[in-house]
Amino acid sequence: MPKSKRDRPVTLSKTKKKGKEHKEVIVNSIRNAVENCKSIYVFSFENMRNLKFKEFREHIKPSRFFLGSNKVMQVALGRSVSDEIQPGLHKVSKFLCGNTGLFLTNIPKEEVESLFNKYEDYDFARTGSTAKEKVELPEGPLEQFTHEMEPFLRKQGMPVRLNKGVVELVSDFVVCEEGKPLSPESARILRLLGIKMATFKLHLICRWSAEDFELYREGLDESDVESA
Repeated sequence: MPKSKRDRPVTLSKTKKKGKEHKEVIVNSIRNAVENCKSIYVFSFENMRNLKFKEFREHIKPSRFFLGSNKVMQVALGRSVSDEIQPGLHKVSKFLCGNTGLFLTNIPKEEVESLFNKYEDYDFARTGSTAKEKVELPEGPLEQFTHEMEPFLRKQGMPVRLNKGVVELVSDFVVCEEGKPLSPESARILRLLGIKMATFKLHLICRWSAEDFELYREGLDESDVESA
């Protein structure tokens, strides 16, 4: 009986013993999931939020998600025809780059596409994120802030003062400009104002099954796979 490709030893050199063992655990977990799942997807993500991602995962159990080192995930699936653990899986590996992950499941394709396409959640933007709109505060009282917050607001660069116990702007103040990165101060002020500019989204890139391979992202085709 021919030896299963899955049983081949995996060499992950130039790593500490603990790190190497951890990576081998991930490799084996992915390979076990491949055996038990009919479909494998690569997905990308924007503005990852761990808590929200955990909530999303809870909705589609008992499927498996894998995030982390793209290289380790590629090793698990196989990066070429010669070392792939199932025919065609090297195509999946080529799309594991950047902010991507693996989703392995037995859920019907239509349901998976619906779950990913419909899902989005909003959160406060972090430092360095691109502002989606211009936010400007007009001169005058800021009644949403208590007088205790006046020193903190000044530290964020806001031209404020106390007027009879009320925080007020002494001049118009631009918190952020559309299309520009948020400074740490801008991100803090937006949070205080309750303005959420970050959208956590998941995007399907490709799908593999024993029967076919499908690309979801526009502008990609299988020639990208072969030339990658």
